[in-house]
Amino acid sequence: MGASPVSARYCARVHRATLKEVAKEAGVHPATASRALNASTRSMVNTATAERVLRVAKELGYTPNPIARSLKTARSSSVGVVLPDLTNPIFPPIVRGIEDVLRDVGYSTWIVNTDNDPERESSGVDSFRQRSIEGFVFATARLSHPLIEEMADASMPLVLVNRRVSRIDIPSVTADDATGVSLAMNHLYELGHRQIAHIAGPQELSTGLFRKRAFRQCLEDLGLPHEPERIAACETWSEDAGDRALTTLLDKGVPFTAVVAGNDLIALGCYDAMKRRGLRCPEDISVVGFNDTPFMDKVSPAMTTVRIPQYEIGAEAARLLMEMLQDPARHPRSLLLPPTLIVRDSTGTVHAGPHATRR
Repeated sequence: MGASPVSARYCARVHRATLKEVAKEAGVHPATASRALNASTRSMVNTATAERVLRVAKELGYTPNPIARSLKTARSSSVGVVLPDLTNPIFPPIVRGIEDVLRDVGYSTWIVNTDNDPERESSGVDSFRQRSIEGFVFATARLSHPLIEEMADASMPLVLVNRRVSRIDIPSVTADDATGVSLAMNHLYELGHRQIAHIAGPQELSTGLFRKRAFRQCLEDLGLPHEPERIAACETWSEDAGDRALTTLLDKGVPFTAVVAGNDLIALGCYDAMKRRGLRCPEDISVVGFNDTPFMDKVSPAMTTVRIPQYEIGAEAARLLMEMLQDPARHPRSLLLPPTLIVRDSTGTVHAGPHATRR
């Protein structure tokens, strides 16, 4: 008895076209079809032939089997992205930049969130390696980072984003923090501020440490005294940490008329501390954030902040990683991308006398 029309349609639907079937229909060798279907090797095939193979593959409903391909070639066409905190609004645009570049060359992106836990970070990397991940993009990196150093010593392709380590042979893509802090400080200086505080980020991370160093250098460049009591470091990049740090400065009675925050989340914490004390921004204290993460123009007051090119940082990191994969002998290089100052409502001219110690 013949198959019913329904069962025939079902069988047609579940049949997975093979590479050999695509090659036969297109009139080419399977190896040629494979190269035409792989974005990273398509340039090796005549344009007309590649277009014919792609058209046939679409007509037959062919989709490549990435697992089979990785078993055959020991390559997965995938990259692992290691993040410290996916809820931090700086990272989604960076990841988008990574994904967009990798997608164009036929690579996929796998993401692990570590919550800054070294054990989770290590297990995530091990899991990626078991899946034949070809390279890594790290957004979680302490200045001394044994895991990253071990991976670099083992010649595993990796690029750091928005982070640096002490070793210069590990490539990174970051914003120019020194220029960013200088933009913020000169803006405040032009508004008449001379007593400026800094609420720094974690000092075990390059962004926290380098922005703090840049703040000190700016004090010297502007001829302002370096007074350590006006600097406080947060243990995390968070609103709560910023609140606690600014509250500590206020409790000490340290006079200041402006704050340069280590990032926007810390700056939001400064808003919270000021509101609780009845202080106004910018009438009593001007605040500058760092990163220009989404919605900083929607908070009240809209935040003046240093904008770093988040999407471009991710995109450039992906391009650097592709360079490493295509030419492992290439000398590693790092990139510094220029920031810009976005002036909004949280900064203003100095009013009569410092108000920061008002209770």
